[in-house]
Amino acid sequence: MTTRPALLLVGDDAVIRNQMKWAFTLAYDLLEASDRAAALSVIRQAMPPLVLLDLGLLPDVKGASEGLAILRETVRLDPTVKVIAITGNSDRAIAIAALESGAYDILEKPVQLDVLKVVLQRATYLSDLEREGRAVREQAGATELEGLLGNSKPMQDLFGMIRRVGPSDVPVLITGESGTGKELVARAIHRLSGRKEAPFVAINCGAIPETLLESELFGYEKGAFTGAIQQRKGRIESAQGGTLFLDEIGDIPFSLQVKLLRFLQDHEVHRLGGKNAVSVNVRVLAATNVDLQEAIKSDRFREDLFYRLCVVTIPVPSLKARGSDITLLARTFLTKFAEAYKKSLKGFTPQAIDALLAHDWSGNVRELENRVMRAVVMAEGRYVNPSNLELKDLSYIDRDSTSLRVARELREKELVRVVLEKADGNVSKAAVELGISRPTLYQLLSRYGIRIPRFTE
Repeated sequence: MTTRPALLLVGDDAVIRNQMKWAFTLAYDLLEASDRAAALSVIRQAMPPLVLLDLGLLPDVKGASEGLAILRETVRLDPTVKVIAITGNSDRAIAIAALESGAYDILEKPVQLDVLKVVLQRATYLSDLEREGRAVREQAGATELEGLLGNSKPMQDLFGMIRRVGPSDVPVLITGESGTGKELVARAIHRLSGRKEAPFVAINCGAIPETLLESELFGYEKGAFTGAIQQRKGRIESAQGGTLFLDEIGDIPFSLQVKLLRFLQDHEVHRLGGKNAVSVNVRVLAATNVDLQEAIKSDRFREDLFYRLCVVTIPVPSLKARGSDITLLARTFLTKFAEAYKKSLKGFTPQAIDALLAHDWSGNVRELENRVMRAVVMAEGRYVNPSNLELKDLSYIDRDSTSLRVARELREKELVRVVLEKADGNVSKAAVELGISRPTLYQLLSRYGIRIPRFTE
């Protein structure tokens, strides 16, 4: 059974409210209010996603002060609510004030029911998208795979492998391109293991100079070398009882591979300058973005060490191979950075979505996160466009023509499209911004073949 969205009708004319009830009773769960106190009481108790608000309420029937007050308080109580304002006043200032106060759309009396139905359908669609997005983010954050997000088949296969190997204690080699999230996979395996309460210690073998890597891994005794003024445990010992994650294992110097192999065989470490072995109980996970089989052939990696590390191999898919996960991750990053930088962004334009899906993503998830962060900082409207992401707009029109008429039409078309995007696809708001009437804007949309965008949130 499909749940009908709640729609609050706010107006002091009982006849008009009854007409609206007759028109929308089958599609919506209707609520009513005739004044400010009653309307705000319903908003606080029911939190309806949709509100149809007559701005001309008593005691300011000819103006809009009462209706605007309801509008502002409604948006303050619930910023996600979609308020469709209705006015019998042709004063353009009232329309601007309503839109600036957070109205989703504004219609003039007498209201055409067929137009109102379309506006309500679009508002319902956007409201559902917002709720679905929040549900996905909440669900993703509540699982043992926290940090890993994806609905694609490659990611579902990855999740299945993580769940199978997690409870075991075998060494795992995680492979994949740079930026795919190999450390997140390692942390998820650790959280599913019996060692989850013990430390998870990560070390990037390619980021530490060869002269320091041995002491970082194995530790040292006091006086082992100049500057060793006290004993220090290495990363391996620090992971006692837990998980040791060796990132970029393919970059470990050949000279250290023998010592690492001995540790994996004997489960003991010898600190630099030390005489006694220290017994260590850790699970080893390793990751690499290079082909270790090729490294073995070129004598850069020991074959015996490879088989000690690679009891189970988990390949992490590239972002390009994950399809629709690109937009899912992009929306998640957008929400994260919009909150962090206090930007009131609602989503991506359709052109931005097309650009995201067409890009190669050689830097994978790390590149996507970087581009979305930059886009949030640079975006000026309510939605992120391709230029904010520094990606090519695939809908870009060839502007090489030298015809003045063609150039003027191209400029007019581009202006209408940009303003419509900035107005979140809201025709009334776009018409006010352009300084033209709604019928004139509809004519321009028809002439240039511009579709009213359905933005993804």
